[in-house]
Amino acid sequence: MFKSGFVSIFGRPNAGKSTLLNALMGEKLAIVSPKVQTTRHRIKAFLSGENYQIILSDTPGIIEPKYKLHERMMQSVKASLEDADLAIFLVDLWDDLESQHQVFDSLKIKAPALVVLNKIDGMSAERLEASKTFFAAKSYCKKMVAVSALKRQNLAELTEAILEFIPEGHPFYEGDDLSDLPTKFFVGEMIREKIYLLYEDEIPYHAAVLVNEFKEKTGLIKIGADIIVQRETQKGIILGQGGKKIRQLGTEARKDIETFLGSKIFLELFVKVRPHWRDNDIHLKEYGYHGA
Repeated sequence: MFKSGFVSIFGRPNAGKSTLLNALMGEKLAIVSPKVQTTRHRIKAFLSGENYQIILSDTPGIIEPKYKLHERMMQSVKASLEDADLAIFLVDLWDDLESQHQVFDSLKIKAPALVVLNKIDGMSAERLEASKTFFAAKSYCKKMVAVSALKRQNLAELTEAILEFIPEGHPFYEGDDLSDLPTKFFVGEMIREKIYLLYEDEIPYHAAVLVNEFKEKTGLIKIGADIIVQRETQKGIILGQGGKKIRQLGTEARKDIETFLGSKIFLELFVKVRPHWRDNDIHLKEYGYHGA
């Protein structure tokens, strides 16, 4: 008996969705940072075992849209949930439980829901039990598992719980690929992750990355990428005094990309100003924000 199906991970920003995806996969496919709204795209990953293939989707955190970019992000969440065999509702145990419950109610989800209580590391037994009682009373909660995605606790139990809801069927994807997204996508995300980690205030939220050159040569891959910002002042912040900051960004991104690709790379970064790109349909499409 072989099982295959689609599983969508959703929840509030910083619930740990990307960390959970990476933990289940045993590979870093989704970027992470302490800042909210790090994930902007739906990222599909193929978790394969001897008798199953689970297509996991990491999705942006549920927010109230303020820009067209946010609208595209929320569209991708809804599209992910529409074709899901199972919805994993990831709950941050340190966040307000009632407001997280309201997020679920607002989405009108048709798929059965597996409530996953995250960040159990360091949590008191009393608080954990109170959280379990809270969600056990919700009609949408078909099953519940408590985990620590960061510490990789109870992941085997979670995988078993997921498989209870996955239908029998043939694998959707053949081969050893871990995702259906192109390599250029992951390269761009690694660069964007460093922007979230190295820059403060509004810069990460006003920046996008477009990889426009990816040439494989003998023993070396040449990569060129544009960092898109909204204002000239932001361009100056990205560059830093004498270009110091962007060199640091390039150095740190290059290390991660080389590890990911298993090859030496030559990375060139350029900064371009595109006013109001987050509300421009043409720019959003160019930068890969299609909404589904």
